[in-house]
Amino acid sequence: MTTRAYDAARETFAEWGADTEAAMTALAAIPISVHCWQGDDVVGFETRKGNSGGGIQATGNYPGRARTPAELRADLEFAYAQIPGRHRLNLHAFYLDTDETPDRDEIEYRHFEPWVDWARQQGIGLDFNPTFFAHPRADDNLTLSHPDKGIRDFWIEHGRRSRDIAARIGEALGSPAVNNIWVPDGYKDTPVDRMAARRRLEASLDEMLSPPQDPRHMRDAVESKLFGIGVEACTVGSHEFYLGYAIRKGTLLCLDMGHFHPTENIADKLSSVSLSVDEILLHVSRPMRWDSDHVILLNDDILQMAQELVFADLLGKTRIGLDFFDATISRTAAWVIGVRNMQKALLRALLLPRARLQQAEHDLDHSTRLILTEELKDLPYAAVWAEFCDRMGVPTGAGLIAGLNAYQSSVASRG
Repeated sequence: MTTRAYDAARETFAEWGADTEAAMTALAAIPISVHCWQGDDVVGFETRKGNSGGGIQATGNYPGRARTPAELRADLEFAYAQIPGRHRLNLHAFYLDTDETPDRDEIEYRHFEPWVDWARQQGIGLDFNPTFFAHPRADDNLTLSHPDKGIRDFWIEHGRRSRDIAARIGEALGSPAVNNIWVPDGYKDTPVDRMAARRRLEASLDEMLSPPQDPRHMRDAVESKLFGIGVEACTVGSHEFYLGYAIRKGTLLCLDMGHFHPTENIADKLSSVSLSVDEILLHVSRPMRWDSDHVILLNDDILQMAQELVFADLLGKTRIGLDFFDATISRTAAWVIGVRNMQKALLRALLLPRARLQQAEHDLDHSTRLILTEELKDLPYAAVWAEFCDRMGVPTGAGLIAGLNAYQSSVASRG
């Protein structure tokens, strides 16, 4: 049942040339891959304690961290129930669910079957990531580019097995799993032979990706980074390295919002790289001075990125995933806030009079374009969002806050 507020909003948007019903239909069809590692501070389940290391750091010790796969799945089920639409889960390789203790080069599909069974029950797809950090063989922040061939071979095997697992997952669920490759490789101080390290990384990737996988089941992606803890001077897998690699090898290119200079705008990169790669993977995050992975807000960065996805017709070739982790707040609330903000940004972009704005720009009528973009900020987007949530059966406002607080209270006693 529509509300008077929505009816008024629909008429207002129609006056500007925007169709609220079409926008909501389009938004409902956009899945977002929710990252499992927000729920447990990037610890994983190879052991039940310890920290992630390897350049990954979650700040804080808020009560309620998931300690087991069952607890993490329960938290995810609650979070999905607060988010409109049907989404996905992004799983890292060290979130296996088994009583066995395989090393990274020994993992197999059976170690993740409980996740597949759960995803099938939930009606969601899964994505995957090999885990090249938080391991003794990554303590020096070198994996696929390590000078030691034995260490490189260990990580190549891990990557191969991860691809096999991702392909089995995609086949089992009838939806291709994106297998995203990020390695922490780099140097704390200025190296003298960047080329040797990058040649080793390229050769390792080639070997790791050489066994063919059916694209109907699995898609490879490669992810760059500017710098990280312990690799401040040089990251071997830079943006330029992976942009060239993705173009040559036909993989997806992953753009992580926290992996560039603070003044760089990911929205500006989307149309550029889309001309050279077939598909893009987004990791949506909020860096604050560096890659600190704060929960995303409905801020200008997110709004501009969503508008570029819509206006450049990139939704069909872009996989949207999230990548943030904050242990200073409720972890389930972080998921819910982040996914909903991504959806709100997409909804706003879908509600803009695209043809009118583009025509003004085409005519070099920059005054009209500026007037339009400013006046459009005052339109009643909130009423459309509330209607969308109501139709999807998820709460808003005070009801959402009460539900988030109640769930947090229920898990606060976790040790």
